[in-house]
Amino acid sequence: MNHETITSPTDFLSEMLPDVPNEKQLRDYQAWWQQTGLPISEAVDRAGTPWLRMFDRQGTPIDEICFAPEYWSMLYAGYEAGVVWRAFAEDSLIPALLFDYIAAFYDIGVVCPYTVSLATALPLAKYGDAALKENFLPHLLCEDESVWQGATWMTEIKGGSDLGANVETVARRDGDRWLLTGDKYFASNAGAELAVVAARLDGAPDGVRGLGLFLLPRLREDGTLNYHIRRLKDKIATRSVPTGEVELRNSEAYLLGEGQGGIYLIMEVLNISRVANSIGAVALAQRAISEAYTFAHERVAFGKPIIEHPLMRQQFAQRAGDLQRAFALAWEALLLLDEVRHETAPYSDRFHLCRLMIHLAKYWTAEVAVQTAKWAMEVNGGMGVLAEYHVERLLREAMIIDIWEGPPHRQILDALEVIERKQAHKLLLDHLAPHVDESDTLAMTARIETHLKLDSDDKEAQAQGLIDTIAEFTARILLRRATPQVKHSIR
Repeated sequence: MNHETITSPTDFLSEMLPDVPNEKQLRDYQAWWQQTGLPISEAVDRAGTPWLRMFDRQGTPIDEICFAPEYWSMLYAGYEAGVVWRAFAEDSLIPALLFDYIAAFYDIGVVCPYTVSLATALPLAKYGDAALKENFLPHLLCEDESVWQGATWMTEIKGGSDLGANVETVARRDGDRWLLTGDKYFASNAGAELAVVAARLDGAPDGVRGLGLFLLPRLREDGTLNYHIRRLKDKIATRSVPTGEVELRNSEAYLLGEGQGGIYLIMEVLNISRVANSIGAVALAQRAISEAYTFAHERVAFGKPIIEHPLMRQQFAQRAGDLQRAFALAWEALLLLDEVRHETAPYSDRFHLCRLMIHLAKYWTAEVAVQTAKWAMEVNGGMGVLAEYHVERLLREAMIIDIWEGPPHRQILDALEVIERKQAHKLLLDHLAPHVDESDTLAMTARIETHLKLDSDDKEAQAQGLIDTIAEFTARILLRRATPQVKHSIR
């Protein structure tokens, strides 16, 4: 990879993909970030947590999240570019997530509102009735500052991994709508005009079978607030997305789907977010390499730029390979999700393959982002830990995206579950078979089958090594298949 490829997200996409949809618009969006967005993003990060104006002067609750005016111009630039509406106008997730990639290179935090807005619009379009779609969907697809934002609120105080045990928000039927009562503890994009919310149907059985997915507007039919923001979270990074605690008190909502199998709808929402997270993680890793690359060309030690030293040169080559493999894995997850996203339960084998690929991508790309950001700090030395430069922020944000939408151990266990229950490893190896030597396929099959014969405790305890092996193997094969012309080094 040359200088332009590693320092430009659009050039990197052009090298990795045979054809980049909307390339001119992507380059225009990148130019906007370079000229206008970057200073805003840096100011938002330095300013820290936005503040919450809870009441107006008359004491009426308003729950207004207060950023500087420039923040909103940065946020709306992505919506106008097409991070949501393009998925519908072009009937594909791919164009929308390419714009996410550009935004994530500069500010991974702002991609969270884009992701959860898309993850609100898609289940509404798929599972909402005609009246619900007519009333709400057009607002999410606007191409200007009138656009409504979405949010996905699942997690409560006990955590987000075990939804069957930890979702205590209750939904009670009220005519053609439902009333939700409960608290959401990590509510990203607090203040959104619409949210999809996990809640337990009143009288439903315990566990995941009693859950439903609901569409919840910010305002009641009478125009008053439908939910309240208790407080905003003071996070170490991703300050360009407001995260808060949300109170639901007889909040008006609408059930998506038939009310049976709501957990499947919830998991479909998570699939969208996890793929977007994977794409964003790769973009952050590229930005980290870019920051290291620029510094290494400028810093002179022992008579020459440090990038010319053999060890440093070797490390850059290694990171370039990690980046390309991570992109190949994230991109395959996106392609598969785009293929199966219209399916409903019971799902096809192709869907189960997609699910395994998503777990592998979410796990592996987030780890690549964290390790690459840490290494970029090391390349920058003392400058890398100073808040006045961008490099330390990348590590702060990488640690958050590692946890968003399920931390590494959750992805490992979920990947193991779909391997055991759906034999998804066989689907994966069949998917890769045209590009793998038969001996390698047999060896990987034996590795997995041996693991599955372990007793339950050992099977879980040793799962990380297995998923590491499968993820690295898959990423390597996908990169070889997709980009045989790419040179895995940095010049």
